[in-house]
Amino acid sequence: MPDHAHLIVCTRQADHEMRKVLAAIKLPVAKRAINYLVSLNSPWLGRITRRRGRRTERLFWQSGGGYDRNITSGKTLLQMIDYLHLNPVRRGLVAEARDWKWSSAAAFEGGASPIPLDPIPWQWFTECS
Repeated sequence: MPDHAHLIVCTRQADHEMRKVLAAIKLPVAKRAINYLVSLNSPWLGRITRRRGRRTERLFWQSGGGYDRNITSGKTLLQMIDYLHLNPVRRGLVAEARDWKWSSAAAFEGGASPIPLDPIPWQWFTECS
């Protein structure tokens, strides 16, 4: 989406700390994006910059912990994938989910997409029948 991102993440370790997973994703993305905006002298810098005392901060991500939830069944996983794929359709950005370039929808339907898919374990699908 132009103003936000959705991810479905499956950790490889059962004893993970989600805050550490999110930091590992968000910190490098924020640094790279802010450096890019600085290199362009983008007017967006003013929108993400704030003063806190003598410090200047640039906040790339919205404050707060996000809207995380655990997915524990194949049925829920497929519902979440459908929800994410239909986001640009609901916003009127495309007519079909597969037409949104920055979505895995086309790949999910067997087409080409810049978003690679990780395989979904077959065990998750046995719960959906």
